[in-house]
Amino acid sequence: MPELPEVEVVRLGLDRFVVGQDIEAVRVLHPRPVRRHLAGPADFEERLSGRRIDAARRRGKYLWLALDSGDAILGHLGMSGQLLVQPHGAPPERHLRVALTLSGGIDLRFVDQRMFGGLSVSPGGAELPAEIAHIARDPLDPDFDDDGFVSALRRRRTGVKRALLDQTLISGVGNIYADEALWAARLHYARPTETLRRPEVVRLLAETRAVMARALGEGGTSFDNLYVNVNGESGYFDRSLSAYGQVGLPCPRCGTPIRRNAFMNRSSFTCPRCQPRPRRARW
Repeated sequence: MPELPEVEVVRLGLDRFVVGQDIEAVRVLHPRPVRRHLAGPADFEERLSGRRIDAARRRGKYLWLALDSGDAILGHLGMSGQLLVQPHGAPPERHLRVALTLSGGIDLRFVDQRMFGGLSVSPGGAELPAEIAHIARDPLDPDFDDDGFVSALRRRRTGVKRALLDQTLISGVGNIYADEALWAARLHYARPTETLRRPEVVRLLAETRAVMARALGEGGTSFDNLYVNVNGESGYFDRSLSAYGQVGLPCPRCGTPIRRNAFMNRSSFTCPRCQPRPRRARW
């Protein structure tokens, strides 16, 4: 699933190509991607037609397009969602689900093979949709509260990776960047949060920011063609990963083979030497 760097790459593309455009027409080609718009596909189309896109914004893994009406188009990419900018009249993609015809001779297309993602209209959501107001700020947000995060994490009684994946504590972090940040900070994913010293949490936060900034600079992480930017291009950060997905390969720091462990119906990748398992683990 796309994480903060991938979603931010998409947001930057939307900011460049669609902000300032008028929505001339909307076509919902499959109802499932607009299932969260409870009034239905026809209402979705009607609410957006004739509106102007004023801004492209993001909180964690969610995107929204602020409209001149004060409403917003709220989107989540899910596992395979793509927001593509195409010339009007370009052949439709195989998994095209929603198409917005814009005034500049382009379409904004929502393409989703697995259809776990979706779009909806958020009434009055131009500044911040109410549907995602509970989601914490992300570590690249200039208003992120470092001290508040450090204190909140140390009050938890859980494993540190589970805490990093809690979008109400810190948003935008998923499995890939949690593993990379924990490797960089030399922390095992099952380290109990209540045992972490303040300097360790500060270092973890710094490493989380650093790995996300590097990934953003390389266009995000693409393991297949399901994640692409608005121009259909893949990111290249998968070539720079130190731990995630590197099972059996030597740790870039000490040479010990990277290990894979089951974690929350997914996987965690660690260096057994650099990230020793704590005597008392929390999941």
